[in-house]
Amino acid sequence: MEEEVSKKTVNLAWQTTKLSVRGIYKYVKAYLEQLEKDKVKRKAAKNTPIKGKQTVKQLVGQGQGVSSMEIGDSGIRDFKRIANKYGVDFAITKDKTVDPPKYTVFFKAKDADAITSVLKEYAAKQTKRKKSMEKDRPSILQKLKKFKELVANLPHKAKEKIKEPER
Repeated sequence: MEEEVSKKTVNLAWQTTKLSVRGIYKYVKAYLEQLEKDKVKRKAAKNTPIKGKQTVKQLVGQGQGVSSMEIGDSGIRDFKRIANKYGVDFAITKDKTVDPPKYTVFFKAKDADAITSVLKEYAAKQTKRKKSMEKDRPSILQKLKKFKELVANLPHKAKEKIKEPER
């Protein structure tokens, strides 16, 4: 009887070991297949060019000619919007050695017309901004400050508190 029980115990241990080895083999195989799929995806992503804003190294690495232009601190956001609108790839670098810092934009596009359109629109926007700044219009914050001072200088009415005795 004991011999039969020990045989069944050994048989059960053997069966579970085979089952766990098969399971481990199955999981390792699935893991390796997933790694291969990820490798193919990374390779495909590496070959597709980046669009829009990118680093200078990525921009130059695409093998097309790159142009550059210096822009002021206030015009960076405008340039980004216009460049994205026309599908121009660009990179912005900041030169910290100069005070105030200068920003240089490197850009490229397959179509030269897209670059000229971006430059025209950006130049028009900047000239419009300069014209509005040249007008002698005080800023809203200055107006607000002025009115705050006027209100502070106005005499305040002193409220009189009179208690009437109750009857």
